[in-house]
Amino acid sequence: MTTRHQIVIVGGGAGGLELVTRLGDKMGRRAVDITLIDASLIHIWKPLLHDVAAGVLDANVDGIPYVAQAKWHHFRFRLGRMYGLDRKERLVQVAASHDEQGVEIIPPRQFHYDTLVIAVGSVSNDFGVKGVQEHCFFLDTTAQAQHFHRHLLTSLARAHAHDGASAPAQLNVVIVGGGATGSELAAQLHHVAHELSAYGFQIQPDRDIKISIIEAADRILPMLPPRLSSAAEAQLVRLGIAIHRAERVVEVTTDGVHTASGQFIPAGITVWAAGIKAPEFLRDLDGLETNHLNQLVVLPTLQTTRDDVIFALGDCAACPLAPESPVNVPPRAQAAHQQASLLATSLRTRLRQQPLPHYVYRDYGSLVALGKYSTVGSLMNRLMRGSVMVEGVIARLVYLSLYKLHQAALFGWLRTILLTLANLLRRQVYPEIKLH
Repeated sequence: MTTRHQIVIVGGGAGGLELVTRLGDKMGRRAVDITLIDASLIHIWKPLLHDVAAGVLDANVDGIPYVAQAKWHHFRFRLGRMYGLDRKERLVQVAASHDEQGVEIIPPRQFHYDTLVIAVGSVSNDFGVKGVQEHCFFLDTTAQAQHFHRHLLTSLARAHAHDGASAPAQLNVVIVGGGATGSELAAQLHHVAHELSAYGFQIQPDRDIKISIIEAADRILPMLPPRLSSAAEAQLVRLGIAIHRAERVVEVTTDGVHTASGQFIPAGITVWAAGIKAPEFLRDLDGLETNHLNQLVVLPTLQTTRDDVIFALGDCAACPLAPESPVNVPPRAQAAHQQASLLATSLRTRLRQQPLPHYVYRDYGSLVALGKYSTVGSLMNRLMRGSVMVEGVIARLVYLSLYKLHQAALFGWLRTILLTLANLLRRQVYPEIKLH
């Protein structure tokens, strides 16, 4: 009797879920067992987590249940968080799962693999700054985004009961990091505050709520061309959002944020979005090579350097832009999407014992959506061998199309179109903002 080949994928983010879906469709009914392991029950596209945090996206409605996706696409889903690896025995070690009261519901387990793909994404990098872990909110996971939203609603409800903020800086939101997440979150929070006021919350957004962004670089959105970065900053300033550029945070306390220049910025809510690294458990994962950001060092085939049956993709992989290049592929959703597409082919090729293709990063540009107010970005133009700057309606349509491409990779175009229509209809009968 032939033993079925075991493919295990750890991490159901943008890359991991697209990969396991493609593999399930192509191989899930054949002599291959495909298993996805993730610490959450639902998938939300990570670039949209700031929308979950602000409340303009409901994870319980818009999230994709892994169990359902597994049924539809012929793979198995196992709930759990990977913490270790036994390369000799080829075992993935998964920690116990607990409910909200801390009661163990699933014991620790181990899963055998013949081929392993690690796609666990990234987490916030606090750079060792004092007080960050104790006093900041993070938006690395759906659970963290939902936790932030509940806290935001609680703070606003408390202010509503007192006809406004009952203490200085109670509703001051300080966002550390002026990249895409920080800038998009700031714009959405401004929108949500005014929407909640329209729903009857006894707050005056322009008086009671102050939103600030602190950025260590000399401009926000450094991944964009300077002109677009300036345009985005001007839009945020028009919304009343304070921008502190070239300011490095040295300490976060319960009352606010201290910077290296001696500034103190009062805050009732502080969000850390200043940088990323791979999860800590990868640093010493049974001898696999990692870099200073805990990322697994991989070859152009996306195989790890010390074990050719283990692959890594997405934010947790340190993949060179070119052979011998000291620069790695940037941690973007488009890179994870491209790598998932490559591995969907590579893993089938490997089973046929044929040479594996190499990954080549293709930069299609960057887009940032400032809520309903503006969208800016740059798109790569292959014919002109450069980039084209886009703003307004065109940029917004391109931004929305990126999510539709992700949905199409998971569901196909017919179901994606039906989901889009259903979402448009739902918006006509439900509040625009999640109110619970």
